[in-house]
Amino acid sequence: MSMSEAVTADALAAADQIIEDFGHHHRDAYFARFSPQATFMFHNVGRRLESREEYEQLWLEWESDGFTVISCTSTNRRIQLVGSVAVFTHDVETVSEVAGERSTSQESETIVLSLTGGTWLGIHEHLSMRTNNAAD
Repeated sequence: MSMSEAVTADALAAADQIIEDFGHHHRDAYFARFSPQATFMFHNVGRRLESREEYEQLWLEWESDGFTVISCTSTNRRIQLVGSVAVFTHDVETVSEVAGERSTSQESETIVLSLTGGTWLGIHEHLSMRTNNAAD
């Protein structure tokens, strides 16, 4: 395996761990995989979240309403390396529950990771609604 392939594999493993932690509602482990300065943009939130702490506070509010992630499935995956930055894009199907009511969402997501001190950490996450397009 070349050095570039190894770096790509490490970045992909970091993205996979973010998805794994999210999909099993491992809140603390999930947030630990993001830089404290990370930003977040979600279609269901009316503003950009300017830090990991801001997102953590919102997550706690969601949990107080009974929010739990049941599963998260990643497909149509691609990772691009640009120096010490990796851009991971994929389609994601998330099953969650709020106050006992289960729902499934179909979304597209970008996670930007930065290699910091030998560890890949998320520095930005963007989640958009995915539409089914017959031309796909």
